[in-house]
Amino acid sequence: MFIYKSLYQFRWLALVFASCLSACAVGPDFKQPPAPKVSSYTETSVSKKLATAPGVPGGTEQELEEGADIQAGWWELYKSPELDLLIKKALERNPNLGAADAALRSAQENVNAQIGGQYFPSIGLGGNASRQQVPNAAFGQSGGGSNIYNLYNTSINVNYRLDAFGGARRTVESARAQAEYQQFQLEGAYLSLTTNIVTTAIQEAALRAQVQATTEILKAQTDLADVTEKQLAIGTVSKVDVSSQQSLVSSSQVDLFNYQRNLTFARNQLAVYTGELPSNASIANFNLSTLHLPEKLPLSVPSSLVRQRPDVRAAEALLKSTNALVGVATANLLPQINLTGSVGSEALTTGALFGPGAALWSVAGGVFQPLFQGGQLLAQRRGAIANYEQAVYQYQATVLTAFQDVANALRALEIGAQVLRSASDAERYAYETLNLVEQQYKFGTASYLSVLYYQNQYQQAKVKSVSAQATRFADTAALFAALGGGWWNRTGPAFQPKDIANKDQNETSGNN
Repeated sequence: MFIYKSLYQFRWLALVFASCLSACAVGPDFKQPPAPKVSSYTETSVSKKLATAPGVPGGTEQELEEGADIQAGWWELYKSPELDLLIKKALERNPNLGAADAALRSAQENVNAQIGGQYFPSIGLGGNASRQQVPNAAFGQSGGGSNIYNLYNTSINVNYRLDAFGGARRTVESARAQAEYQQFQLEGAYLSLTTNIVTTAIQEAALRAQVQATTEILKAQTDLADVTEKQLAIGTVSKVDVSSQQSLVSSSQVDLFNYQRNLTFARNQLAVYTGELPSNASIANFNLSTLHLPEKLPLSVPSSLVRQRPDVRAAEALLKSTNALVGVATANLLPQINLTGSVGSEALTTGALFGPGAALWSVAGGVFQPLFQGGQLLAQRRGAIANYEQAVYQYQATVLTAFQDVANALRALEIGAQVLRSASDAERYAYETLNLVEQQYKFGTASYLSVLYYQNQYQQAKVKSVSAQATRFADTAALFAALGGGWWNRTGPAFQPKDIANKDQNETSGNN
């Protein structure tokens, strides 16, 4: 009861705390950078309706919709259940995404720690018991002898640094900005993961198509090599013709092995994205023919891009953090005011420890004004300003890169659609020509060199056509990613684990 009555003597500290929190803070106040004042992403206008290539995967019509919003699960527009399942597994198990989520939670707890440490006084309860021997001479008494006694004391100590110039508030402001930075780092990891899975699945599908096409071409080349050897036996062709055809067969085999190797690499990468070992993962086979090319492509207005891109938002948060640290460095140059208080009791017996005659208390205040620190504080402030300027340039560079990505994606879509149409035509014409020449060669009306030439032409045209198909799908994903990926429309968290082992292992029951 005595302690609670004594604490009442410090009721004025609450008023001091409230008043200092409402005081002004030194240093510049953060102002959000304005969005670039542009009305277009590209130097010249982009066609709103893209070229088509009917009859081939990725050849359907696409249209850009200016000002349309991006749905959170934009990959669902590919209408592939296998792709949706793969991304769902990755959002539950990907370790890099989990690490980014943990970094965010750590930054958020650091904000709480800074608020507790900077805004509130530290209060501690202490107790002590000792047995002492003091000679009589210590009290000015003559003769020998000494006094032996027990001494008990309890106390509550309060320490508080008065935030007169806002250094504490700027510290908390910086910590909050760091938490924002980690938040958008997490969103960036989420966007990167989902985009990489989509593009890698498309790559897997393209490689599978190239393996199939090369296998078919290799079979035709091998059959022609057999025919050429038979013709050599009857003297209608030369040994050079046979060697040339066999060389073409071997070259196609090399291409086939390379496609198979890269296909394995792509599947292994998909396994790792889902947090699985390649040997344990069960990854579906993707095919370009089963992927749906989104017909409607949202195109955000340029002024909203800086609010949608996670990397731009992260750069802005870093800008805010370094801006606040300038205020911290400025406050360190000004007087530091510390308030302390203590209330307790001291007695020779435990029974008298809380009696009326055992009370003791103290209240103190101190001020420290740095005068000479060897230039340390001034140098720290100049360094903080330089860090802020660095963050400004980094933000500008990030914004430029964001607009560049969108401009590149738009041009890639426009040109990719035209490339696919031409590549599809080239493949069809090359196939028709090769069939005619092979028939002529079998009847002896065409030379072997003609067959060799058109075989090579068709092989190149087929591979280019498959590559152009995959590019249409991948460029579409690149546009969604360049515009920010629609994370702001997501309802759940970025990292969605089914469970987290030992999630409570670091939690304590105290409020230290």
